[in-house]
Amino acid sequence: MFDSISSRLGGVIRKIRGSGVISEKNVEKSLKEIKMSLLEADVNYRVVKEFISKVKEKALGESVLRSLSPDQQFIKIVNDELTALLGGGTKPLDISKKPLFIMLAGLQGSGKTTTAGKLARYLKEERGLSKILLVGADTYRPAAREQLEKLAAQASVSFYSEKHDNAVKISENARKKTEKEAYDAVIFDTAGRLHIDEEMIRELEKIKQKAPPDETFLVADAMLGQESVNVAKKFSESPGITGLILTKIDGDARGGAALSMKYAAGTPVRFMGTGEKIDRFEIFHPDRIAGRILGMGDIVSLAEKAQKSITEQEAKKAEEKLKKASFTFEDFLEQMQAMKNMGPLGDMLKMIPGAEKMGMNAENINEDELKYAEAIILSMTPKERVKPEILDISRKRRIAKGAGVSESRVGRLVKQFSRMKKMMKKMAGKKGKMKPGSFPGMPF
Repeated sequence: MFDSISSRLGGVIRKIRGSGVISEKNVEKSLKEIKMSLLEADVNYRVVKEFISKVKEKALGESVLRSLSPDQQFIKIVNDELTALLGGGTKPLDISKKPLFIMLAGLQGSGKTTTAGKLARYLKEERGLSKILLVGADTYRPAAREQLEKLAAQASVSFYSEKHDNAVKISENARKKTEKEAYDAVIFDTAGRLHIDEEMIRELEKIKQKAPPDETFLVADAMLGQESVNVAKKFSESPGITGLILTKIDGDARGGAALSMKYAAGTPVRFMGTGEKIDRFEIFHPDRIAGRILGMGDIVSLAEKAQKSITEQEAKKAEEKLKKASFTFEDFLEQMQAMKNMGPLGDMLKMIPGAEKMGMNAENINEDELKYAEAIILSMTPKERVKPEILDISRKRRIAKGAGVSESRVGRLVKQFSRMKKMMKKMAGKKGKMKPGSFPGMPF
């Protein structure tokens, strides 16, 4: 989502870095470029005006102008103000109160129902709550309750709704049910509209009266653009919200909503949906997002993703095999599948500081090649994965047919893998950093 704005702001940062001297002239020039970048990204003009004003005031301060490293000081100011604009510090969800009641509100099409399922899975799998209830209080959208029931099954949590169309009564009865059955958390999925109207607001207010939530999250589509300010402001006034959840972060939005909504709502972004799958849901860390936007990477989030996908023991085992050149196609398959669980390769590269500068970007990574490689390996027998030297013409033909690729592609992967193992053997024990393209022809 932040690709466009990151590219522009990253360019400004690169220009200012190493300039040695910060003057009013180059600060003004940099701020003009930053201003244009933010406006082109659909950030609300009031937000941009206030942001530029704060950066300018601090950047032209005597302490910065006389600093030994004024360029770094300027970059730090931009980073700090961008972090503040995104919400400052991370506000974790307090799960000490049980049951924890959470209400989701927002416009139709923002992804509330899917977010309810994702939030339930997050509370269960990542926060350790065992008994969670999803309440279907969206009585307007056809099949909304059926969708929520399916998501509840995916997340392995409970579901509750009733067959009538009185959302307030459903919510009130759900509250009574949870108090009797000792749930850890309850998530109410409410109805949205194509636009904000009084009927929707009144219903949300009545639900809050009958089933008072501890948290009320506004679920907002990251592609809202300038309209995001009006939506956030209206919901913050009534029914009132305690945080924001941004959806479709992985889409083609320019990033304006993420940078504008906290300002308009007066409450921080708490979570973000990063994909369609139920596990594509993350805590929103303003400092990490600011780092990504400015091209500084986000190594902490990358490490967290890696920890979820591969254990330390598995990583050490793979490292030892690489050093001894005993790495097999079986091991290669495991590593590829672990990488897939971490998300798109392009997204991961954005988290590596300086990756773009080293020529490591989404354009240089052919994810289709990884898919072909996986299909080829899956078409091999266990013995062939461990001993690829037994792959004769007949076996390669069978594998190609099973994977739906050409025989030449199978042969090419086997040769590339063999070359990689030889290179690893030579590099074993040697000091020095591996560079992009260390394994010519391999899909990484």
